[in-house]
Amino acid sequence: MKKKKRYRKARSKRARGIYVLPNLLTSLNLFAGFYAIVAAVNQKFTAAAAAILIGVVFDILDGKVARATKTNSRFGLEYDSLADLITFGLAPGLMIYLWVLKPLGRIGWLGGFLFLACGALRLARFNVQTQSSAEHFTGLPIPAAAGMSASTVLLFHRMGVSPYPVLMLLLLYFLSFLMVSTIPFKSFKDVELFRRMKFNVLVAAVLLMMFIAALPSIALFFIGAAYILLGLFNAFRTSLKRKSRLPATLEKDDEKALPAPQK
Repeated sequence: MKKKKRYRKARSKRARGIYVLPNLLTSLNLFAGFYAIVAAVNQKFTAAAAAILIGVVFDILDGKVARATKTNSRFGLEYDSLADLITFGLAPGLMIYLWVLKPLGRIGWLGGFLFLACGALRLARFNVQTQSSAEHFTGLPIPAAAGMSASTVLLFHRMGVSPYPVLMLLLLYFLSFLMVSTIPFKSFKDVELFRRMKFNVLVAAVLLMMFIAALPSIALFFIGAAYILLGLFNAFRTSLKRKSRLPATLEKDDEKALPAPQK
């Protein structure tokens, strides 16, 4: 009996300890967002962009760890959403405004606020969805939108040029629209980190990491752009398929509506 009690006690402690891990990663995500805000206020925009991208990594890891250890909880979901709103909503909007949109005045900070508001709406919609696909997100995920804005800052910094304020304003509007849209984007939730993978997949992952390590600003920008364009392309292709099926469906309905021939 004593051994069983000890075993149960140790198992209970281990379970409580496991729950700390995903929430600790979420806290690191929140810390990255707060640091990005401080860096943006101090005119250190490359540091702010890098912090946002680091927050994206922590956001991916906390979900993967929670699913791998089966420690998903309602508390973790709500805490993750609050952290995401700071790191991927407030921090990018403020960073882009202070970086290039400030000369536009009211229009500039309204663009940053629109990004924040659409990010909050995106998170709220995700939290209340009772049935969600494991393969696709409805609308652009807010970490992807924040990562795209951060990688844009790093790309222009590497090029040594400043973008036109109107161009960045349009980018914020575009990302905001994608977040609240119903366009499906690949979720990659089915890609598990803790299972066996094929050798060619491992080689491709290593080559991708080498590309990111060699040219981080260029690689991250094009990866983000490719992710968005792939989602838009799949949505356009699906729309074309539906339109092509519509005439055939209407013909069948018309045939059913015709009166039966009399003998």
